[in-house]
Amino acid sequence: MEERLESELISIPATPRATSTPEILTPTGQRSPRPAITGIGAAKESKSAAWTPTSFISPRFLSPIGTPMKRVLINMKSYLEDVGHLTKLNPQDAWLPITESRNGNAHYAAFHNLNAGVGFQALVLPVAFSFLGWGWGIFSLTIAYFWQLYTLWILVQLHEAVPGKRYNRYVELAEAAFGKKLGVWLALFPTVYLSAGTATALILVGGETMKLFFQIVCGPLCSSNPLTTVEWYLVFTSLCIVLSQLPNLNSIAGLSLVGAVTAIIYSTMVWVLSVSQPRPQQISYEPIALPSATATMFSVLNALGIIAFAFRGHNLVLEIQATMPSTFKHPAHVPMWKGAKVAYFFIAMCLFPIAIGGYWAYGSLMPSGGMLGAIYAFHSHEIARGLLAMTFLLVVFSCLSSFQIYSMPVFDSFEASYTSRTNRPCSVWIRSSFRVFYGFVNLLIGVAFPFLSSLAGLLGGLTLPVTFAYPCFMWVLLKQPPKGTFSWYFNWILGWIGIAFSLAFSIGGIWSIVNSGLKLKFFKPS
Repeated sequence: MEERLESELISIPATPRATSTPEILTPTGQRSPRPAITGIGAAKESKSAAWTPTSFISPRFLSPIGTPMKRVLINMKSYLEDVGHLTKLNPQDAWLPITESRNGNAHYAAFHNLNAGVGFQALVLPVAFSFLGWGWGIFSLTIAYFWQLYTLWILVQLHEAVPGKRYNRYVELAEAAFGKKLGVWLALFPTVYLSAGTATALILVGGETMKLFFQIVCGPLCSSNPLTTVEWYLVFTSLCIVLSQLPNLNSIAGLSLVGAVTAIIYSTMVWVLSVSQPRPQQISYEPIALPSATATMFSVLNALGIIAFAFRGHNLVLEIQATMPSTFKHPAHVPMWKGAKVAYFFIAMCLFPIAIGGYWAYGSLMPSGGMLGAIYAFHSHEIARGLLAMTFLLVVFSCLSSFQIYSMPVFDSFEASYTSRTNRPCSVWIRSSFRVFYGFVNLLIGVAFPFLSSLAGLLGGLTLPVTFAYPCFMWVLLKQPPKGTFSWYFNWILGWIGIAFSLAFSIGGIWSIVNSGLKLKFFKPS
């Protein structure tokens, strides 16, 4: 019996390791050590071998030990190889929404990235084209797409840039690259501003779209006293707060799937409905002419900021990747990049047709509210009410889903502050209170500043470094490519160009807000 167990154990193939001493199995089942290598060959082999935590648990080390102990050590070797780099875990992470669950996969990554990458910002891309024209509009959109795709790859690779450490949040990676104080100063404000600003804009778009949906479905006969726009904002915010009670990032994967599917469908419907209808007679494809050269320059900068804002979502990349398990054999960057590639393929299939098709259908007559305003203003009596109603309802579902994923980093910050002070997890009531408070604060901001396209330009300018600049700097500081190489020059130059664009686009966004008098041509409260 002992010999049978011994032969079965020997027949189990061991995981090959560079530091284990290979042995030869003879036909009789006896182990035969590999012939010794002497001279230059031995020196080369000793240099190439690197020590690992399991290097001492080799078959030769196990050969004189009895069968029970051998099983224990083999199992321990397999476990250590699976754990790999023995990542240091912060116990507080188990209490926070982003890292509370780590069972994510490539499918979840695709859902989350697609939900974050396609949204209301796509609907205002034709507004940017109305100031840039055909050539500069398509050129700017193409450059921005491939630029952000490169920085997305950088962030995915830097998630575990240091062995034994996972950077689960964008601010943590910034602290590692720029230093604790400078990293917080550079990254905390734009990431929080991006999450909160996006949530505010989603309330504006979602509330206004619900109002339009109600008007299309019910008409003037449903109620003699219809809800005002501000009241629709309140209805939409209440729905967001109810859905926000889901505890962590992985728990909203189903919502992200709904948001991704509805975003793809309504994006396609919006541009198909627009190009299938007759174009307005007064249409023009010349960039909008403004009274002065200064006004034209600032409008162009604001338009470029709108394009930059269309590629928001990089502040969520590390957070999404943090929901995945990661081992030495199966690092998290593999499924994350696989899901991100699928997501950004569909994002391109949504953004480019909306921008090009929308501008072709309306030209310089595009309202500042974007595609929904154009369809309602020019074709509300020509397109079937059912199609219009379904399009607006899909936009509402997409906005509800996007609100959840963009708000999750803020929820995580609230709970991190609480748990670090009390050294205990948030109760259900405290967690709910944080989310209710956050939802109504965004509602108040939205009511006080009810504008969309100007907000998109300003958000794009202020948060542009998060997507286009900081990842390039982080790559140089953490990966440390040799000075003077192509990678070193390319990332430094790309990063500083991103910073310059951020300043210029922010100025353009502020000018657009001041010039518009805090009013919208289409999305305005009543």
